[in-house]
Amino acid sequence: MIAGKPDSSDRASRRAEQQVVAQAKGGCEQAARKLVDAHKDRLAAFVWRMVRNHHDTEEICQDAFLRAFASLDSFSAEYRFSTWLFTIAYRLCLNWLRRRQALSGDVDFSAVAGSAPDAAERAAESEEARHLKSLIWNAVSQLPMPQRAAVLLFYREGQSCQDIAAVLEMPVATVKSHLHRARARLRDLLEPAVADDWSRLKVLSGTA
Repeated sequence: MIAGKPDSSDRASRRAEQQVVAQAKGGCEQAARKLVDAHKDRLAAFVWRMVRNHHDTEEICQDAFLRAFASLDSFSAEYRFSTWLFTIAYRLCLNWLRRRQALSGDVDFSAVAGSAPDAAERAAESEEARHLKSLIWNAVSQLPMPQRAAVLLFYREGQSCQDIAAVLEMPVATVKSHLHRARARLRDLLEPAVADDWSRLKVLSGTA
């Protein structure tokens, strides 16, 4: 695979997705359901990490899908459906934050503990691993919104800086800057708590 270019399997996947989107545009409920089923879990995880509230996560996700399907005619095949959907959800998260700030004057994300509950995941992890994950995501929740979104999309969703730039509607260079600053900030937040186990913080490994 040539760097920066999709391989044959990715092209086939995108063609298949475009066919489903076209069917959904034509009013096919089954196609619309396929799109929802394919993206609902990842979208919910992303939104939850942004707003840290289960009720608001559900509302934002529902709103994101409704807006996406209501404006399918404006969807460009240049992007993946997930990129477009996450862009809509990110805007809704920003609106949610503005409303919260208007009501309370500030939002203290650092007081919210833990990660989204998943019984199977919890059962499979050791207590130490769960504690480490909690430390990491509590630290992520303290980042400014654009940095938090960039970290989630890059490390949890595996999106490229180009795709993240499309979601956050900013230049690629700005995305890389957000990731660089986020990693530095997370190191500052986490190093005192995990100084003897820093190598295990894989969420901070690699380069943007």
